[in-house]
Amino acid sequence: QPIFAKNQYLEEGINFFKKKEFEKAKFKLEKNIVYNPKSEQSYLYLSKIFKNLDKKDLQEQHLNTVILLNPKNEEATLSLAKLKLETSDYKKSKELNDRLKSFCSNLCIESDTLKIEINNLSKN
Repeated sequence: QPIFAKNQYLEEGINFFKKKEFEKAKFKLEKNIVYNPKSEQSYLYLSKIFKNLDKKDLQEQHLNTVILLNPKNEEATLSLAKLKLETSDYKKSKELNDRLKSFCSNLCIESDTLKIEINNLSKN
């Protein structure tokens, strides 16, 4: 399979995601993973699809895969920290957010905001 076709699945998957056509997006992204098993972007977009479908377990699974492939992926780390907060796992949320704070360049403000949320919610 030529390189073009490999990247085409990712682009098509992202385009379907943007149109909220989640099943089509999921199919294309999973197809991309077949050819690019370490496609960080594919796993990240799959996690976003599962967030939209309210499938937290699959969202978490794909976010963990992104972080495994790239421990410094800010978006995945922040998303997983937020997911952990939603499920009342304050300790893990704080741990992820502290880690994000140690390497963030784009999402530092979001990290600061999340820190306040974690502190407020974990007091209750």
